Amino acid sequence: MIRIMKYGEVANEDIFARVVPEVDVAAIVKDIINDVRTRGDEALFDYCEKFDKVRLTSLEVTEKEIEEAFASVEPEFINVLKLAASNIRAFHEKQVRQSFVMLEHEGVVMGQKIMPIEKVGIYVPGGTAAYPSTVLMDAIPAKIAGCSEIAIVTPPGKDGKVNHAILAAARIAGVTRIFKVGGAQAVAALAYGTNTIPQVDKIVGPGNAFVAEAKRQVFGVVSIDMIAGPSEILIVADEKTVPRHAAADLLSQAEHDKLASAVLVTNSDDLAVAVQAELEIQIPQLLRAEIARASIDANGKIIVAKDLKTAIDIANEIAPEHLELCVDNPFDYLDSIRHAGSIFMGRNCPEALGDYMSGANHTLPTSGTARFSSPLSVDDFVKKTQYTYYTREALSDVARDVEYFARKEGLTAHAKSAIIRLED
Repeated sequence: MIRIMKYGEVANEDIFARVVPEVDVAAIVKDIINDVRTRGDEALFDYCEKFDKVRLTSLEVTEKEIEEAFASVEPEFINVLKLAASNIRAFHEKQVRQSFVMLEHEGVVMGQKIMPIEKVGIYVPGGTAAYPSTVLMDAIPAKIAGCSEIAIVTPPGKDGKVNHAILAAARIAGVTRIFKVGGAQAVAALAYGTNTIPQVDKIVGPGNAFVAEAKRQVFGVVSIDMIAGPSEILIVADEKTVPRHAAADLLSQAEHDKLASAVLVTNSDDLAVAVQAELEIQIPQLLRAEIARASIDANGKIIVAKDLKTAIDIANEIAPEHLELCVDNPFDYLDSIRHAGSIFMGRNCPEALGDYMSGANHTLPTSGTARFSSPLSVDDFVKKTQYTYYTREALSDVARDVEYFARKEGLTAHAKSAIIRLED
């Protein structure tokens, strides 16, 4: 049963604390990465047999498999995928940045170019659940950015096939290179390349602890979007909130993972008790009841604060991945929120809207990293370079200042390079 506590009974930094199994994930991942670097595809086949319980004969999904999968998915779901893709595309097209040029001083041209990252790898989780939504959320911004090569990696099922909904989503998103490999080994393959899987420049997408650790270890060889931890939600709710709505929203994150954290902060003792009771009604009804139960019992919390201002202060301190404001006039509080991955406003905006349909991205910073990082966006799939042009006359106007600055730093070669052209 979820715990109810008064504000102050648990430190803010421990609100999202979770019970983590004592496994040396870093050492396991390091060995897997080294093995994939050494043995390439052979290692991938072996890990697939070990972890996914299937011996594959090929790693890449064929066009025929994609066509068959697309045809097998019910038309109603195809229409839903297309609607979601349209919303995601519309939202992310607003994020496109433009290159610029500055001509503010005679003889000087300054500028910045926005260019797509050429080769991108997208990790799509499998295992206990398959996420076609992640395909759309990660692939569509990459397509909008103009990435020329996009590869998806995702674990196969025990039948050796990729979930049909994932393949259908990939087709709708316009991605055709898909590989049947998951886990840390998939990240290693994308980072270093194998005979089958191309080496990429950036890896994005959520995954379990082993995937997250693999992304951490290959960072520097490739870029990554973020190191995402287990899912988390913080609901700020007042006394008018319907208890079963709040309970359902808590469970929408708890069912992801036994390590997920679902927390309600309210100014109402009555709501706290009612939500606690409602969770016990709803958990047994879930398909993933065992996972949700483990998450709620180990990591779930209901915190009773003296007022909504205190609740907002809690949100800002712990920087939740998902923040729901289940209050009247939620826009009155928006400017007070400084740290959150994605904010869901009002009583009719469950977090699931963001997971699937609203168009805002659902790949979000976790574990307090919303203090300094952002949701996945088109920005994650572009890079910037800058250029500078000076005429001789423009250089002569500033060369002595450059020389002076350089000598202040003890860099005489820098200083000379600025004035030597004026001597010829």
